[in-house]
Amino acid sequence: MATDPPVAYRGPVSSPVASPGTAPVPAARPAADPADVGRSGVAHGLTTAACAATGIWLLWRLFVDTAGGQRVDQAVFEGAAYGRTRLWQVAQPVLDLISVPFLALVLLGTVLIAIGRRRWGLAVQVALLVGGANLTTQVLKNIVFERPDLGATSAGYANTLPSGHTTVAASVSAALVFVVPPRARPWAAVLGALYTAATGVSTLIGRWHRPSDVAAAVLVVLAWSGFACALAAATRPRDGVGRPLLPGRGSGGRRARPGGFGVGGGLLLLAGSGAAVPAGYAMHRSWTTTGALDSRAELLLAYAGGALGVVAISAVAFAALLLVCRATGRAA
Repeated sequence: MATDPPVAYRGPVSSPVASPGTAPVPAARPAADPADVGRSGVAHGLTTAACAATGIWLLWRLFVDTAGGQRVDQAVFEGAAYGRTRLWQVAQPVLDLISVPFLALVLLGTVLIAIGRRRWGLAVQVALLVGGANLTTQVLKNIVFERPDLGATSAGYANTLPSGHTTVAASVSAALVFVVPPRARPWAAVLGALYTAATGVSTLIGRWHRPSDVAAAVLVVLAWSGFACALAAATRPRDGVGRPLLPGRGSGGRRARPGGFGVGGGLLLLAGSGAAVPAGYAMHRSWTTTGALDSRAELLLAYAGGALGVVAISAVAFAALLLVCRATGRAA
């Protein structure tokens, strides 16, 4: 009768349990698939762009294409007349800074920073972001969107959504976030949000724009930023054998510092949520008030709420920009 051959004794089987007094050895993580990481980055970027684009349409639909929205937006416009003489002394220099030469100069500067860091693809992405955002604003304002006459205003019915000045400010600020080293990125986002909010509020003070115009401009820039991040993930640099580099890895496998969220990102979320609460309360009060919004108290409440809304959307948008930069694996 046939029998199985004897199995040689190889000694006791080692146990994964650590010996007393020693730290347990963690199980090795499976290596991430670079292709999966790249696809995830593209998905994050495109999702950000799609959400921002949807937000632009919702702003137009709610605040421009409905009588109630026009009424609330117009109350902010009328409320800006209070204190305008003094506030305009601060707002005018902010708005006067923005011009075609200013945009060209900042764009050139950010591209040169990217080239100086030998990030040729980044230079293209920054140019695409700034150029695409500002062109999109002009197309949306002058061709796509219309402002119907719904009886909410007697100041004319030319569409002003999105704001061109705010688009310039937000796009150059986002470009700076893209090109600085990752460690400085959260603080560049804080500065960008401050500059964008200052420009947006200045357009309210000057009665050039309404809050929905400013918010739409910020979302235009966020949409193009998401698209640029998706492009970065899709065209990730490759290693010596042609494989996409994982986020946080430089050429030759050396560790790079990924773009973080940090304290700066937390401050942006804190400022955004802190401004959004009173802004939402003011908008709710204005929307639910019956009759004309024409008293001093009603107009000032709407005005304050609109200004705080600009601060909120600026802070949250730049926090979202930091998150999408990290999710798409933008490294040093």
